[in-house]
Amino acid sequence: MSEKKGHKRPAYLQYVFGGGSGMGATCIVQPLDLVKTRMQISGVGGAKKEYKNTFDALTKIIKAEGVSGIYKGLGAALLRQATYTTTRLGVYTGLNDYYRKSTGAAPNLLVSMGLGMMAGAVGAFVGTPAEVSLIRMTADGRLPVAERRNYTGVFNALSRMVREEGLVTLWRGCVPTVGRAMVVNAAQLSSYTQAKQALVKKCNMKEGIGLHFVASMISGFVTTAASMPVDIAKTRIQNMKTAPGAQPEYKGAVDVLIKVVRHEGLFALWKGFTPYYCRLGPHTVITFIFMEQMNTAYNKFVLKDENATSSGL
Repeated sequence: MSEKKGHKRPAYLQYVFGGGSGMGATCIVQPLDLVKTRMQISGVGGAKKEYKNTFDALTKIIKAEGVSGIYKGLGAALLRQATYTTTRLGVYTGLNDYYRKSTGAAPNLLVSMGLGMMAGAVGAFVGTPAEVSLIRMTADGRLPVAERRNYTGVFNALSRMVREEGLVTLWRGCVPTVGRAMVVNAAQLSSYTQAKQALVKKCNMKEGIGLHFVASMISGFVTTAASMPVDIAKTRIQNMKTAPGAQPEYKGAVDVLIKVVRHEGLFALWKGFTPYYCRLGPHTVITFIFMEQMNTAYNKFVLKDENATSSGL
């Protein structure tokens, strides 16, 4: 990117733009994330499923809880983006720069996947408290009134979890959360790169939003299929209630997977596939568009450089 002499973009802005664009995209796709969570915890232990499909779930939630009901947990979702996305971007950028300086070469696909997995793991650990809050807040509306947690906001959720269940609760489901982040980062990176190359070569698509959108949707499908079993394990563990001294419902991620398959069938591991997929692809595209606009605005109004490329990555 060309920048005027004496005017250099501060490194921290990439983290700000990355986290900010992720938060903007989340505001748009949050209803799909809520539907995905509700579908994943529906039919626990072989009980009757509450929703037939994504549209049925969306309709029932709006009917029972109003339009605002599909945005429950938005504060936690935004905090998750502010912690997870920003950390992941910062760690990945740092590791990428270190690799370039150490080897004198750009990382190849396998190295990039490895760096992405490490960055995803660190980001997931930092973002787990927000993730636990998000799962609980989006799931609360399906519980009987007497059993609802009734968190008033994300910080109320965090403080009450620490007070009522202990500090460690904030990292409940951390292992499958980290595992999911590593799977997502590896799958997204490789499938997006391969899809993009194939679309350019086989379909003669040109660089631009259209190419990014199609490649992101293909990547989203592959990533969804690969990561959903880990995601449903994470969701069930983070949503479970454990009374003091009582045996927890699940011992760990493997126990969740075994019980889901035993009681609900193999394909229950991909429960909520449609809303998950419809969220993942567009979220990537919308994040990219927002980040481009932030970079363009910075170049134009701060650097006063109309010719600088918009992308900061």
